[in-house]
Amino acid sequence: MQALVRAGSEVHRTLYELLAIPTRELEQRLTAIHEHAYAEALERSSRVRVVISVVAILLLASAALTMIELQRTSHKVRELNATLEQRVSDRTQALDAVNHQLRVEMEERERVDEQLRQSQKLEAVGRLAAGVAHEINTPIQFVGDSVHFLRSATEDLTGLIRRYQVVTKGFEPAGADPPGMSEVRACEDEIDLEDLLEQVPRAVDRSQEGLGRVAEIVRSMKQFAHPDHSHPSSVDLNRSLKSTLVVSHGEYKFVADVVTEFGELPLVSCYVGELNQVFLNIIVNAAHAIGDVVGSTGARGRITVRTRIDGDEVVVEFSDTGGGIPPAVAARIFDPFFTTKAVGRGTGQGLAIARSIVVSKHGGDISFETEPGIGITFSIRLPLLCAEELPARAA
Repeated sequence: MQALVRAGSEVHRTLYELLAIPTRELEQRLTAIHEHAYAEALERSSRVRVVISVVAILLLASAALTMIELQRTSHKVRELNATLEQRVSDRTQALDAVNHQLRVEMEERERVDEQLRQSQKLEAVGRLAAGVAHEINTPIQFVGDSVHFLRSATEDLTGLIRRYQVVTKGFEPAGADPPGMSEVRACEDEIDLEDLLEQVPRAVDRSQEGLGRVAEIVRSMKQFAHPDHSHPSSVDLNRSLKSTLVVSHGEYKFVADVVTEFGELPLVSCYVGELNQVFLNIIVNAAHAIGDVVGSTGARGRITVRTRIDGDEVVVEFSDTGGGIPPAVAARIFDPFFTTKAVGRGTGQGLAIARSIVVSKHGGDISFETEPGIGITFSIRLPLLCAEELPARAA
């Protein structure tokens, strides 16, 4: 309360002092105070405007710099994104290429494994067939020798019986048969002696012919299925072809006739077991092609096998009258797993393996000429020396 009283006293005193000042002077003082206050306000306002302007300019400059930096950053980000995308694309392409290469290598490995399994299977079958042929060969020789003996004995007995007949006929004019002759004649009629004397030699001849055929098949199987040695051997290819034709007779006998035109050939250094497999594949393919053409019409095609010498090479040709190879697939017939046969009839490995054996293992060449609807001719060229022997001989 005292403070309020004192404040009120000061206000009153100030008012008294102002009232004591003349009006003109008071007006001048008030005007001066107002002008001074106004000038100070203007000065402060100008300073504020300057500060605001400077701050605004700084803010604009900062914003401009920020925008420039953002643009630079955005450009760098876009460049980095583009670089990253390119790297990702390159890496993806590289991975795709690696995956493709891995798939190719896996397919190649599977193909090689399949070839290895087939080779091992053929080798096992070959050893088995060679053993069976060897086991059959001995009893066939026994039976053949026995039939040969029977043939000779039959001729002797036939001659003796004919002599007996001449002697017994000498008693007919006299009309006095020896004792028991009537029983002999009755026995002759019962067994039909004349027919036996005619048919038994023929039966023995057919047995000899059949045994000779069996013996030929056994010899051919033994030669065809005999496993290869670890090194090439000198071979008569004409003989190998004959053995292969005997072994494959069951494939073509109902649909084709075989014509052979064998030239005089020197011995050829080769892996005969593998070449026999090549010859067999081509002959079987020819039989199948002819079978597809003739069907069940009863007509017969023709397979022609030729051999000749051409410089330092031996040429083996197989021609057939099948349907030939369509031009659209002619370039693929040596590709692994490619076949024009129905599913389950062919694996597509025969000609691929044949090409590998002829070209890679023997340094030769295999080609073909075909005319759709007319047939095909396969030509195999083999050097007289196996490819694996050439460097050693040259050295």
